[in-house]
Amino acid sequence: MATLKGPPKPGGCIVTCPRHPEANLVEDHQAGDLICPECGLVVGDRVIDVGSEWRTFSNDSGSADRSRVGAVEDPLLGGAELTTYIGPSATPYGMKDQSSFSKWQKSGGQSDRLVSAFSEIATMANRIHLPKSIVDRSKEFFKQVHEEKILKGRANDAIAAACLYMACRQEKVPRSFKEICAVSRHSKKEIGRCFKLIHKTMDGPVATVDSKDFMSRFCTKLSLSQTVQKAAGHISEQAQKLDLAPGRSYLSLTAAAIYMASQASESKKTQREVGEVVGVADSTIRQTYRLLYKERDKLFPSDFKFVTQLDDLPNH
Repeated sequence: MATLKGPPKPGGCIVTCPRHPEANLVEDHQAGDLICPECGLVVGDRVIDVGSEWRTFSNDSGSADRSRVGAVEDPLLGGAELTTYIGPSATPYGMKDQSSFSKWQKSGGQSDRLVSAFSEIATMANRIHLPKSIVDRSKEFFKQVHEEKILKGRANDAIAAACLYMACRQEKVPRSFKEICAVSRHSKKEIGRCFKLIHKTMDGPVATVDSKDFMSRFCTKLSLSQTVQKAAGHISEQAQKLDLAPGRSYLSLTAAAIYMASQASESKKTQREVGEVVGVADSTIRQTYRLLYKERDKLFPSDFKFVTQLDDLPNH
């Protein structure tokens, strides 16, 4: 409780106790009452707390949440997050039987599925540091799939992961399929099936994924210079033009190009170091690198300054 000298009401009136005008009124924040400490008279009720609102930050997870309001309403849910659950009544005027109660209780099942999927999308996106625009786009995809019943019977979380990957492709935010699968609870196979089915129903073309889309992020994680990054991108591009690694995935080609560029520079990285960042096995990098090694003299940019000469590069 707080003590105050009768605060002014709207309109400029001063609130005082009619019996004790000079008394400092006590404000009960919980009840919203103004009380006279001399006689206990409730002078005013339903007083609005004009104090600052509390916000909860991510690093305050250990403390109690003092926020008095809920999360921002999601327009894609259409108020579904405000679902009211009705409990069974023990009176003769309540539900006639348990089956009737079950029907009432399950009436929000479809909206619950949306709420659950949206929460899963937000969690996965947070784990791989995706922006809010991707989260919103993923939710739009999921709602479209949900309303059109394209993937009826499929796991909710697998569809959510597929929608997240689709959003990354559409918005040209480089995230590999393996990265999406790594933060999902479902198998790569199940998510892949969902993605293919969603892809078939899309009206417009889906942006293709290329090794150069990932080059900057992977090179930064490996602490490689802009020169090495540029060389790796050129190696990857030339390898694609010359069709040196047919059938290899863009991640395999990206990893092999980064490994080759780093070996020719002073910032040498092992196949294991590159594989851990890119998400490719050492053996896969080795096999793809061997294909590039045969034509190594055609892959590097003309202005690249070799620390290790082409003939001295590892052959495996």
